[in-house]
Amino acid sequence: MAEGGNYRDDVFSREVRAGKRKYFFDVKTTRGNDLFMTITESKRSGFSDSGQASYEKHKIFLYKEDFDKFIEGLEDTINHIRQLQDTGDFRSSEFATSENENSESNLAQTAPAAESSSEESTTSSSDISFDDL
Repeated sequence: MAEGGNYRDDVFSREVRAGKRKYFFDVKTTRGNDLFMTITESKRSGFSDSGQASYEKHKIFLYKEDFDKFIEGLEDTINHIRQLQDTGDFRSSEFATSENENSESNLAQTAPAAESSSEESTTSSSDISFDDL
């Protein structure tokens, strides 16, 4: 632990870039020299008056006694999403084929004009954002 009683020393940090977002996985210590993790989502939200980029940040504190339950919940959720994607009723960049792309372009041609001119219709399926959910 650092001098001066800093009880949140960084032990490990990993940055993951995912499209327009970045995720930070940071391991820190408590005053009692126990370990915990913070998961931070960071997304650029624009620019300040001074011209510097501003960011929205959301943080989760995950304590070691909750790791197994967190992983279990995450794995269950990911597996459920994959099962839903296998039905073909949902978009999935993982399973995109030329047949799916043709179906999507046919849908875009028959969609109402307001929907086909939306910003989302011009983005790729790999640019899915949490705002879509």
